[in-house]
Amino acid sequence: MPAWKVHLFSQFRICGDEQRLSAAEGGKTQELLCYLLIHRCASYQRDHLAGMFWGECSTAQSRKYLRQALWRLHAIYDAEFHQNCPRLLQVSSESVRINPAIELWTDVGDFEQAYAHLQKGGAPDAECIEKMRQAVDLYCGDLLEGWDQDWVLFERVRLQNIYLVMLDKLIGYCEARRRYDDGLDYGERALHQDPTRERTHQQMMRLHYLSGDRIGALRQFECCVALLKKELGVEPTRSTLEMYEQIRRDQLAPSLLSPSQTPPPAGTPEPSLFSRLAQLHTALIHVQQQIQQEINRVEQLLCREKSD
Repeated sequence: MPAWKVHLFSQFRICGDEQRLSAAEGGKTQELLCYLLIHRCASYQRDHLAGMFWGECSTAQSRKYLRQALWRLHAIYDAEFHQNCPRLLQVSSESVRINPAIELWTDVGDFEQAYAHLQKGGAPDAECIEKMRQAVDLYCGDLLEGWDQDWVLFERVRLQNIYLVMLDKLIGYCEARRRYDDGLDYGERALHQDPTRERTHQQMMRLHYLSGDRIGALRQFECCVALLKKELGVEPTRSTLEMYEQIRRDQLAPSLLSPSQTPPPAGTPEPSLFSRLAQLHTALIHVQQQIQQEINRVEQLLCREKSD
């Protein structure tokens, strides 16, 4: 087990040996620590850190403040751990980094590892899906909520985007495996992050419809329309309107509902009778559409023959 755990999503907190530890001292010292923890695999030049956190001061003064902050961090964590673990930081005359030998876990670190696994390419495998599930559960709030430093805002948006990408993948996975309730839960999380995310509204419209909840799908559309108008002053895109019309007429094609019909893995529970009836219903709709298309073609041919 790691000697200490650091939580950076929502509120900054540190735990070690089952106890909550002091979180540095606040101010620039705590900010410096969080920056190094988020980029724990990187090494930074001292001048870079001095200029970044004390850029309003002269070069000599900013270097002095950096030295004092590093000393305070060492003092705090030496007092917390005594001789039980390596030093928190690796510091040289030129550079600073988190000591790679320290037993350290961060929620942001695990979160980014799951995303790196996803970026390897190809369809997500079972291991990747499980990592993403665990990662989105770690996202209990935005990065360092309440902080407004420029570098925090940049990292916050970057991690928000990663969160939404992973939720998209999980929603698609749940849809393909007919786990509609799980998919809707991930959709709610995405909309909590960005209520005007039209792509997610479309995904949830499909999931409601697939599960047999046509009314829920129509309500999701109404919610999408209201939020887009209230927050952005815009109307839904054409693709959303077309999906709404297909659902309203009970004609949403299965090809639009489930773009990835990969079989569920071994051991997956059989879908409920209700879910199977819903799937049969959508399949029948598709057959009816094909029949109607053939009827239209015949009528067009007859009209041409009459005109000739």
